[in-house]
Amino acid sequence: MDNSRTQWWRDAVIYEVYVRSFADSNGDGIGDLPGITARLDYLASLGVDALWLTPFFPSPQADGGYDVSNYRDVDPMYGTLTQFRELLDAAHARSIRMIVDIVPNHCSDRHPDFQAALAAGPGSPEREKFIFRDGLGENGELPPSDWQSKFGGPAWERVPDGQWYMHIFSKEQPDFNWRHPEVRADFERTLRFWSDLGVDGFRIDVAHGLMKDLELPLRNTYGADIAPLLSPPEGDNHPFWDREDVHEVYRQWRRVLDEYDPPRLAVAEAGVSLDRLPLYVRQDELDQAFNFFYLRSPWEAGELRRVIDAALAGVASVGAATSWVLSNHDVVRHRTRYGLPAGTDLLRWLADDGADPVPDDAVGERRARASLLLTYALPGAAYLYQGEELGLPEVADLPAAALQDPIFERTGGLEKGRDGCRVPLPWDGDAPGYGFSTGKPWLPQPEYWGKYAASAQEGDAGSFLALYRQAGAVRCGFLATDPGSEIQWLDAGPEVLAFRRGELICVLNLGSAPVQLPDGTLILASEPGIEGRLETDQSAWIRCP
Repeated sequence: MDNSRTQWWRDAVIYEVYVRSFADSNGDGIGDLPGITARLDYLASLGVDALWLTPFFPSPQADGGYDVSNYRDVDPMYGTLTQFRELLDAAHARSIRMIVDIVPNHCSDRHPDFQAALAAGPGSPEREKFIFRDGLGENGELPPSDWQSKFGGPAWERVPDGQWYMHIFSKEQPDFNWRHPEVRADFERTLRFWSDLGVDGFRIDVAHGLMKDLELPLRNTYGADIAPLLSPPEGDNHPFWDREDVHEVYRQWRRVLDEYDPPRLAVAEAGVSLDRLPLYVRQDELDQAFNFFYLRSPWEAGELRRVIDAALAGVASVGAATSWVLSNHDVVRHRTRYGLPAGTDLLRWLADDGADPVPDDAVGERRARASLLLTYALPGAAYLYQGEELGLPEVADLPAAALQDPIFERTGGLEKGRDGCRVPLPWDGDAPGYGFSTGKPWLPQPEYWGKYAASAQEGDAGSFLALYRQAGAVRCGFLATDPGSEIQWLDAGPEVLAFRRGELICVLNLGSAPVQLPDGTLILASEPGIEGRLETDQSAWIRCP
């Protein structure tokens, strides 16, 4: 079997499409599948190898589609299964692969299996597919344990017959019992359904959360003085994070994905420590896992190098390839993060509508541009989040009335949630809805959104869009001639990251003083006009045979 086909993802550029906010084709204010199809040439111009689509399955949309009621169909708000096939075929015609987002930890409370469990009552086989327990207290009026939801409040919801069901996220997202054979069998059917249609891989939501320690009595994670709105810690031997037996699931999934030629990709969203992350990408399990430590790393040379070295060493120990990601649909956009003082509490900053501290946007812009060249030069896959190629900042001041993230309601407004990074894209600065939709966008776009529009950046050699296109083209050419090369760190001072990878040298200046560039041919820089040296927060690629 051709190894270049089977492991295409090792050095791929993969673009995350948050379907709801990408492009709307029918004027209802919600992005859809035909909207993506219409923008494929734009995506191809970025040099991306694959698209990752967030969930587009039937859903009541209690959590942006991550509450799935049918895993093997398309929600009418996004289109039809026929339109998905059309998108898939059109992407493949442009040599762009397709990754779909699978949500195995939980489903919607409207899912037929959960509705059957509610109707069947305590002790029924239907309830065994989920995690139902009797409550504590004299009359079962207390939750079965102190486990807390990631979205705030208890991870238990009581039903009219008195039992409680578990939900790590919102109450509309009951957790599956992954010890039940039919749960496992049904998800294998889902993997085969989309693989048979021709999708190239899967992103696995909450990959580290499927298995729980359900031995009675359920052990607590906090003391009696638990704060009611805190999210659960994810430390060692936690009752529902990173359990050893979750790997049994992925070994079976690997066998299913390997039935196809080429084998389907599986990438894990696993919020575990750097030393645990390689366990998810062993040869008989998944292919990649998101490196959130890179995303969270401060703008500091020593810490960035530590994270890079640890990530590369971890995957090398199991023969895998790492991934690099700076933004996604769950975090503050990195242009804004990089403009905030080190150590800023992002939850409090969002709750304050981004007013204090005020981001230094000029700094954030330079660092966002510089970080692209660092990310693209590293071995492994680079995951982009839609709009970062336009230099979009976080929209921190969305009014409370517009917010739709369930985190806002479940925390009683203490946390604003993730809507600020999900504002619909600006395509045309002069069009209604900035070209996203002819109708009212599902989230309001700020008045200044037009200056970031793709139309405003076309033809501007110094724009974010131009930099992403240039970096994509150079990266593709470099990997075509020097694939799989490892990095060799160069001594450039404590505030500079410099490494060689084959004929490519990448230099990033994180210090306050200018640094001289090494000898060689300058092939790309993060800012126009760079010659011979880098100022603060600038990066460059040098070719040195």
